[in-house]
Amino acid sequence: MFDDQSRVVPAPERGRRGLARAARRESATIRVALCVAVLACLVAACGQRAGSTGGGAQTGSSAATALATNLKPLPGHEADAPKLTRKTTVRIQTTAGELVVDVFPEAAPNAAKRFVELVSAGFYDDTPISRVVPGFVAQFGVNWREPHNAWKEKNFDDDPSYYALERGTLAFAKAGANSNSTQVFINYAQNNRLADPRYNFTVFGEIVSGMDVVDKFLRVGDPRYGLDQDRLWRDGGAYLESLAEKPTMIQHATVVDAAR
Repeated sequence: MFDDQSRVVPAPERGRRGLARAARRESATIRVALCVAVLACLVAACGQRAGSTGGGAQTGSSAATALATNLKPLPGHEADAPKLTRKTTVRIQTTAGELVVDVFPEAAPNAAKRFVELVSAGFYDDTPISRVVPGFVAQFGVNWREPHNAWKEKNFDDDPSYYALERGTLAFAKAGANSNSTQVFINYAQNNRLADPRYNFTVFGEIVSGMDVVDKFLRVGDPRYGLDQDRLWRDGGAYLESLAEKPTMIQHATVVDAAR
């Protein structure tokens, strides 16, 4: 209690016991409050650590950093095009010079997987650039030799098309839905019309070095369709030997940096 000078003065005995009990209750309350405060601090610290990459807990590709790449989403797919966080780099040596290709498994998983499989198997070694149409595409991917020719019938399903078919991008050639197998084309110019759902050609990679080499690929065979694919698949060695003008050849392709 307080006197008129606002000083604390001794209380009667019974009042002192009451004050003691009140003090004990207040002390217990303070201890509980301190425990709650400590727990709150610990939770806040954990939350800060979990969200240190920005915006709370993140896992998988959402927390990964997007790669620097020239690939652009197709018009209308800016919001749903997958973020590209992984790549495999492939080096292709041709008789016209060397190409370096970055392959993005998140852009087109089925296509990226098949291309890397074929490169790793040596499928593209000693095969021709069979079709060159300036301003449109350069195409390759026929190997008539055993055991590589078995890949011709191993079709894989289409991927959704999210990225623009700009100059220097790669996509699998096909004869219809889900008929992709081994043949790939490089775009000489923007060919976004090929991403129309009626065709659904899908970009899986890009030339990061050597597009000037692609511009030097020799145009042989039919001006629109290039070399006779049936003859290439049947007996490519004899067919190429019979040509007066030889195509540019892929000498060797190799994976130099696999996706992580």
